[in-house]
Amino acid sequence: MLSKGALAVAVSAIVVEAIDNGLARTPQMGWNNWNSFGCDVSEHLLLDHAKLITEYGLQDLGYEYVVLDDCWSDGRDSKGKLIADKNKFPRGMGAVADDLHAQGFLFGMYSSAGELTCARYAGSLDHEMDDAQSFADWGVDYLKYDNCYHMGRFGTPLISFERFNKMAEALKATGKNIFYSLCNWGEDYSYSWAASIGNSWRIFGDIYDSFARPDDLCSCNDPANPACIAPGTHCSVLAIINRVVPYIDRGLPGGWNDLDMLEVGHGGQTEEEYRAHFTIWAALKAPLLLGTDLRKWSGSDLAIVTNPAVIAINQDPRGRAVQRIRRNFNVPKDEWGVGETHIWSGPLANGDQILILLNFADEDLDMGATLEEIFLTNGVGGTAPQNKQDWAVHDLWGKTGGAMSNEDAQSILDTDSAEGRRQKFQKLGWYNSTELSYAEGLKREDPRLFGERVDTIKSGGRLDVRVPRHAGKAFRLRSLSGEKIKQKSHLKKDEL
Repeated sequence: MLSKGALAVAVSAIVVEAIDNGLARTPQMGWNNWNSFGCDVSEHLLLDHAKLITEYGLQDLGYEYVVLDDCWSDGRDSKGKLIADKNKFPRGMGAVADDLHAQGFLFGMYSSAGELTCARYAGSLDHEMDDAQSFADWGVDYLKYDNCYHMGRFGTPLISFERFNKMAEALKATGKNIFYSLCNWGEDYSYSWAASIGNSWRIFGDIYDSFARPDDLCSCNDPANPACIAPGTHCSVLAIINRVVPYIDRGLPGGWNDLDMLEVGHGGQTEEEYRAHFTIWAALKAPLLLGTDLRKWSGSDLAIVTNPAVIAINQDPRGRAVQRIRRNFNVPKDEWGVGETHIWSGPLANGDQILILLNFADEDLDMGATLEEIFLTNGVGGTAPQNKQDWAVHDLWGKTGGAMSNEDAQSILDTDSAEGRRQKFQKLGWYNSTELSYAEGLKREDPRLFGERVDTIKSGGRLDVRVPRHAGKAFRLRSLSGEKIKQKSHLKKDEL
């Protein structure tokens, strides 16, 4: 095993500027079948869900990738080329891609940097050039590249980098610009090298439908030990956000920390938990990939994932994730001994600030933060110039903001015709990012992107709110001084 010093050298030797292929300027949005359907996949499943994504107004909001996960192939032909399972995809992958493209979607597929995929289908290790060309020929726009059955080719950052870089180079050689989503679960310090070859990278084990319950299958739960070799599965929302804290700054326009798919709609969490889950994923600039069966959604599920004020945080052109500024364990614990609260804060492109308070305790709590804390990264001890300004407080889930009521969302789900839904969208003032991008909507001060004005924080003051058990509160703070303070930049190229 490498010493800590040698490991640091190995990591630093491969850290280069982030990939710049023009993709992922904001985190990707879309849908992936795996968490709901596993290997029960087919052409009809994908196309039926694409239709629902359109009919439910999700495509208008930016959910543009339809990603087919594992279990689609039937091995290789006599020339070593991947072939699709004809029972599941009788017309072939090219036809599926054509249909999705005709509907305005981008098509994603899956393989693994191993001899086999995680479900034990043919993997792409040592077949990178052939497989990348097949994906390009089929019209694939996005590749999720997993980490199973890698034949022992891991153990140092350089070994894993080289294994995943082979596919990056193969994709580039096709001449087609394909979004490259690495899924190596954070193994071998991927946060230190993945940005140089990929557009997103997983930072931890697989999510499951729990807000805070610990599970032995998710054993690498100490962010101070990034060398843990069993990132595992059954990782809760809390476990995943605790894991990403030290590496938040690695996600930037062009490449993002992937916290895994959204669980909203599976049914294992409360409405408040799902709302907090969606909000913190958005604020951490994680990919927003729906992972549930849209045919089983409730009105509250649709209302959560269609809030344009929250999505605008995720798609903010500045591309900076929130940072945790306070963590408190001195709160009531639940039946699993879990209990903590978090305060997160981060900058937005127009000088606004996002503030999120999360309550993982076992009862409702009063929580708050001072401007000194909120703008800590701009100057400690109250020295940040923002501390001297007054700030308007906008609740991202307020009733008069862009958020849709559960009743309105349910009425959309219950409407049978596309025309009927279109009329409801028009009546609701539905936000359409294909007509007005989030960046442009923010410039135009579109009220649907800012939430409901609920309070004011005076200069040097603080915000205090009641946060229910296993829930969160999210606010956009807007300066009332009219003075835009230039944010610090530590990049060669700033997005502003």
